[in-house]
Amino acid sequence: MKANKARFSRNFKPSNNTPYVLPPEAEEGNIEYKLKLVNTTQYRFEHLATQMKWRLQEGRGEAVYQIGVEDNGMLAGLSEEDLRTSLNTLHRLAEKVGADITVLREREVDDDSDVPRKIAEVLIRKVPDDQQFLDLRVAVLGNVDSGKSTLLGVLTQGELDNGRGRTRLNLFRHLHEIQTGRTSSISFEILGFNSKGEVVNYSESRTAEEICESASKMITFIDLAGHHKYLKTTIFGLTSYCPDFAMLVVSANTGIAGTTREHLGLAMALKVPIFIVISKVDLCTRATVERTVRQLERVLKQPGCNKVPIVISSADDAVTAAQQFAQSPNITPILTLSSVSGESLDLLKVFFNILPPLSNSKEQEELMQQLTEFQVDEIYTVPEVGTVVGGTLYSGICREGDDLVVGPTDSGHFHKLTIESIQRNRSACRVLRAGQAATLALGNFDRSLLRKGMVIVSPEMDPTICWMFEAEIVLLFHAKTFHKGFQVTVHIGNVRQTATVEAVYGKEELRTGEKAVVLFKFIKHPEYLKATLSCSPAQKIVVLSPFSKAYVVTILLIRRPPTEPF
Repeated sequence: MKANKARFSRNFKPSNNTPYVLPPEAEEGNIEYKLKLVNTTQYRFEHLATQMKWRLQEGRGEAVYQIGVEDNGMLAGLSEEDLRTSLNTLHRLAEKVGADITVLREREVDDDSDVPRKIAEVLIRKVPDDQQFLDLRVAVLGNVDSGKSTLLGVLTQGELDNGRGRTRLNLFRHLHEIQTGRTSSISFEILGFNSKGEVVNYSESRTAEEICESASKMITFIDLAGHHKYLKTTIFGLTSYCPDFAMLVVSANTGIAGTTREHLGLAMALKVPIFIVISKVDLCTRATVERTVRQLERVLKQPGCNKVPIVISSADDAVTAAQQFAQSPNITPILTLSSVSGESLDLLKVFFNILPPLSNSKEQEELMQQLTEFQVDEIYTVPEVGTVVGGTLYSGICREGDDLVVGPTDSGHFHKLTIESIQRNRSACRVLRAGQAATLALGNFDRSLLRKGMVIVSPEMDPTICWMFEAEIVLLFHAKTFHKGFQVTVHIGNVRQTATVEAVYGKEELRTGEKAVVLFKFIKHPEYLKATLSCSPAQKIVVLSPFSKAYVVTILLIRRPPTEPF
């Protein structure tokens, strides 16, 4: 057993072997180094409070303080007395700015001094006010029967599974899902953490509104289908909802099977940071779990992936892995757990609690200053409310009472509408900011004028429509050749429509692994697309061919075709 445990942590050394230096402190970002906080004057205290507000703003409500570390990253360490005094000062600072502190870990510095010296890593998190909690979206991927919905049920309901999938019943939306136990639609579940880092879920809160009120940080899980028959639905969830991270769930007893490789490839092609959870370890011997871990490591280290797998076996590993995961796209944390016995479930919660946002406050501010653009992903009719649309606000700010336009229709027009009310995570919200997902009530607006793939935008944007577009595509896999006249299903953000290949520039046909600029034409109706030369998440494309298990992922470029203006 000891040999197996050593094998599990071989890629990731515990914190006992503390590195001698950290990277130098950055002026931007939410990480602050402090050598010590003792004997602070009133002026110094006010300066430190202002500095903490800045770091919290940079981290959108979260900051990490390294105590006992010099600005150049040198781990000087503090005596026990100085460390306690510094932590007390930090606690007073947090109270002043309306935040709570959580000591993530304390570690001894390995130096030659006779007196033991320590450094402390502390998480500072704002107490929630006016629903301004940090919200991270995590897409849940994996093969059918790998335990995705069961794991989400355990996390969000706060109770372990009975081994027969009881907890997943709360997540299913359709009768046939309950009967078969297989997810076929996209569902959303939330897991909250309060300012002290404690879990907030349905075990203590009756409604999502109560969770939102007491949570400083929210993890919104996008539960996607694992069966290949529902691959289009899974791709729609990855492209439309712009997840911050992807969680690939792999069953320990079956390993990499079914759609696991496809889901991993899609997440990597769309540049969504991915971490892996190996579930059902209670059903297997340690040797079987070990074999699954080795199998995943081999796949991740292949030239096409170039990932650095990190196996998490302790809370300290989880803290470090969460921080490195957000900083480096090549890091891939791997956790092994059981939804029945609860083994290592706490490590996953620690990982989610520490996981920082990918975008900083500056990028968020830039998006909020742009004109309003809301992507329509779902359409409902709610009694006594009227027509309701669900989706993500890509840019700008949306408020109750705003007059916007929605389209394009089949004829290419945009219709005026008014936002009656807004809900986030099933609780009322007055202001919606860029990057947030929500539902908008449109009152008596005619539902027949709406469809998935439309956008609700500011009239000042003067939105234009597109029948044809060019994209530089990379053919990841295809059983045959890709050529002019080919008919495919195109996913661009929330747009999903059949298109034909009008031209392949510079080549007669494409084969697996080749790249070219292709001209596409929509078949049914025009869409709202923006010409771009960058690789923004909302403009990445996935193209599905009609052949079984054959798909093309195009990443990169959407631009104006030479024959038709946008």
